[in-house]
Amino acid sequence: MILEFIAALTSGVALMGVLIIVNRLTGRRMGAWVFPAAVGLGMLSYSVWSEYSWASRVITPGASYVEVTRNHNSVWYRPWTYLWPQVNRIIALDRRYERTHPGQPHLVQARVVRLERWIPESAFIAVFDCDAGALAPMVAGVELMPDGTVEGAEWVPMPADDPMLRGACALREG
Repeated sequence: MILEFIAALTSGVALMGVLIIVNRLTGRRMGAWVFPAAVGLGMLSYSVWSEYSWASRVITPGASYVEVTRNHNSVWYRPWTYLWPQVNRIIALDRRYERTHPGQPHLVQARVVRLERWIPESAFIAVFDCDAGALAPMVAGVELMPDGTVEGAEWVPMPADDPMLRGACALREG
């Protein structure tokens, strides 16, 4: 968070520096109020850009994460979010943890990751049954057997159009 503050402050000072140069080149015609206003405008512009672009900076092409859903948010103290809602949470699958077994090709083990702005990443390992449309979290007492079956799991049914299930099954195919 401190780096974001430093970047915002730097943006404001840089914009003020540009205006100082323009002011000198045009014969010092700008009022003194322009320079502190430029700092504020630069900081505000950077902050808005940073809030709107964090999701695309986290999920980049070629990254290990495959995005499955985004949650958009609008809040009253940021009235522009009613026109352009912000992404405040992403659910993704981590390709590095994707596993299948040749004997059980309909089962896909994947790491489900929850990414939020200003909140540390949280994740869990789950097995998806692409044929039955179900999910089993890999918690204590759940074992992955050598033949690829899952023992001791509580399967949670999922709708066929669930983005997380579709994403995990797409990992298996691609």
